[in-house]
Amino acid sequence: MRRFLLASAVAAIACGSPAFAQDNAERIAAAALEAAPVWDGHNDVPIQLRSRVGNVINDFDFRDTLNTASADHSAMHSDLIRLKQGKVGAQWWSVYVSANLSEPEAVQATIEQIDVTKRLIARYPDDMQLALSADEVEETMAAGRIASLIGMEGGHSIGSSLAVLRQMYDLGARYMTLTHGKTLSWVDSATDAPRHDGLNAFGKDVVREMNRIGMLVDLSHVSEASMMDALDVAQAPVIFSHSGARAVAGHLRNVPDSVLARMPANGGIVMVVALPWFIKDDLRTHSANRAGEEARLKALYPGLPDTVEAQLAKWDAENREPVATISDMADHIDHIRDVAGIDHIGIGGDYDGMPSGPVGMEDVTGYPALFAELAGRGYSQDDLEKISSRNMMRVLREAEAFAASVSDLPPIEYPAGEPRDDSE
Repeated sequence: MRRFLLASAVAAIACGSPAFAQDNAERIAAAALEAAPVWDGHNDVPIQLRSRVGNVINDFDFRDTLNTASADHSAMHSDLIRLKQGKVGAQWWSVYVSANLSEPEAVQATIEQIDVTKRLIARYPDDMQLALSADEVEETMAAGRIASLIGMEGGHSIGSSLAVLRQMYDLGARYMTLTHGKTLSWVDSATDAPRHDGLNAFGKDVVREMNRIGMLVDLSHVSEASMMDALDVAQAPVIFSHSGARAVAGHLRNVPDSVLARMPANGGIVMVVALPWFIKDDLRTHSANRAGEEARLKALYPGLPDTVEAQLAKWDAENREPVATISDMADHIDHIRDVAGIDHIGIGGDYDGMPSGPVGMEDVTGYPALFAELAGRGYSQDDLEKISSRNMMRVLREAEAFAASVSDLPPIEYPAGEPRDDSE
């Protein structure tokens, strides 16, 4: 099969036909995704279940969610039919809860989100299976079911307690994003004012304990200083479950080259996000310009909201919002390959956690088109298989191997009830 694909690629170059080249790229992508289906790093279906139906899912149809649009929500991006169409073989389901919750509320809400995720998986045993290890992922994918893993999005979910962290692992969580949109008492966020210049002493112990128990450290959402501190401490590969390359799009949620350059030594991966505002700088610029225009109009026409609205509509008509495309997402993959290498790339769409994906990848069905784009850029079938799932499989196996190698180490302990504050 690989010889056939190579011969086809040579023929495409020889004949110079764009249609032939596109067809060949699609064949290479299809072969890669057949051999190694997508293992996606981040999907927010669980918080959709909470916000749309209050986690009451006994009558919720996850086979087809195209009819879930309402006055308050657009239609969901994910369901069993479309995940299959998108060639998704393994999925990290995010059990995100708001960082605005108090820590005790966040701990309870996270447990509720783990519960609803497990219940959703259990409702579809022919299509999905909870996976707690790399072996279970491999077995489930081989059986044609979607291996379903649980990732926690934000350290507020452990209530500044390593005991809670360990119990979340026992409940099935296999990665934790150190923080979300807010700086915590022990870790700085990429999108909030810093307080620690990265991680404080407790934050570094969180990383050590995650390595000890085999929970992946996710550095999406953390500040550059926090990324660096985590990499200084980590003895197992880290992940970025849904981030882009900052050199391509300057959003602070993306990974700078200084960190990408450290990925080979750590062994970790950046799972490239599809969220348009993270992958195309023109969108952020347009949004900032629009906010500035709105502020200007409100200053010019105080007490005249209808005038402000009319003038802003005129500005919108004259300044169309840019659109992100599959090509923009592929540019991030190109850059990460160039700086970190092909072994350090994955896919982390962030579907059901954003209004829409890029044009051509509006929902989870779009992954084959992305892989065809990459094949058209010269990525080999082996390259594509690494990006789709083999890199993620290696990372999880290495994290598990490290945890097994230190199984004789005792848990890191802190006195119960003592706050993990900024002074540590």
